Amino acid sequence: MRKRALVFLAVFLAGYALALSAAVSNPTRPNNDYGALVPKPTRAAGPRSQPVFTSRPEVYSGISGPGQPVVGDGSGGYRSGNDGVTYKGPDPKPGWKTDWGNRANGAAYKAGLLPHIKPIWDLHLRDTTIALADDGNYYMTGSSGDNIWDLVDGVELWKSSDLKTWDYLGLVWSVDRDGTWEKKYRRVWAPEIHFIKHNFCIAYCMQGGGTGILISKTGKPEGPYINPITADKPLTNGIDATIFQDDDGKVYFSNGSAGRIYLMKDDLSGFDGPAHSIHFEADPKYLNGRKNLGHEGASLFKANGKYYLGAADTYQGRYSSMCAVSDSIYGPYSKIHEAVPCGGGTNYFKDKQGNWWDCVFGNDDSSSWREKPGIVKIDFAADGTIAVSKDQPDFVLVK
Repeated sequence: MRKRALVFLAVFLAGYALALSAAVSNPTRPNNDYGALVPKPTRAAGPRSQPVFTSRPEVYSGISGPGQPVVGDGSGGYRSGNDGVTYKGPDPKPGWKTDWGNRANGAAYKAGLLPHIKPIWDLHLRDTTIALADDGNYYMTGSSGDNIWDLVDGVELWKSSDLKTWDYLGLVWSVDRDGTWEKKYRRVWAPEIHFIKHNFCIAYCMQGGGTGILISKTGKPEGPYINPITADKPLTNGIDATIFQDDDGKVYFSNGSAGRIYLMKDDLSGFDGPAHSIHFEADPKYLNGRKNLGHEGASLFKANGKYYLGAADTYQGRYSSMCAVSDSIYGPYSKIHEAVPCGGGTNYFKDKQGNWWDCVFGNDDSSSWREKPGIVKIDFAADGTIAVSKDQPDFVLVK
């Protein structure tokens, strides 16, 4: 028995040495998801640490870049994930899959749940958020790069005066150039741009690492951005940070599934006291008395004197924005409803004319496109609930 074990060990070690030699000399390596050999990715130029390889592209970038105007209906798009990038459109990269199948089939608009909207910019952007600043311009950001499960260089920002044409402001915060604790985690997820206390503020999370807040040191959208939190560590655990300034100037923070809300210190250097756990009241008139809001993508805003707490959830196969309503910032919140079908994981904002919008980015197959920035106008019902407006401007519609 011992002799047989020694023989087995010798064979195993010989095989391991052979495999190791092949790995060193062969410009390919196994993909953990499939076990097949795939080409090593060629990273975009620029200084950065090496992330863990999880996706398939041979040519890979951690930024999305300027983008361009939408041609046609903007259909197609991207499906990124641990298994790589699937793409339908005019500019595929080597190594990207093109087996689009039944993705982004438009089932939501065909069922009358959404108007037939198109992206507002042809750009690979997940978790889109938009904010209106005091300078009269709109600013947009989100999870960018070819595949956020592999590498994200930092936070990119775009600017527009009319929501129709977007100028690229570049990588305003870089993990390698500006990060501290974030460098360990590499992947910036769901950054949100907000205009807080007459300054630009970015709430963000690092996949697997926690949340943080950045403020512009110069008051300009390009930054540079600094971390106001004194400790060199995450603000909270979890993902999907959001921040909101109330009418009295107080600033609040939530994240994840919006189950807790924190009051922040006036200088945004931390929390002013413990978290307030949010109670959601079940009401049989709304989604059969649903008691939970969602599982990620927290959002928080105020309209018409009422507070709206939102989260993304998969509802009837759609990645939707679920919202609850309250007369008080800390609740209780009630009337849980599907505010915007396919509108999950983004934010709500008010435009220059006083209209309210929800951002969408296409994270389910009921959407008309995938992983591109879009917006849809919303209305408020008499009971305070949100519904997609039937009056959409031409520039968001497919004609």
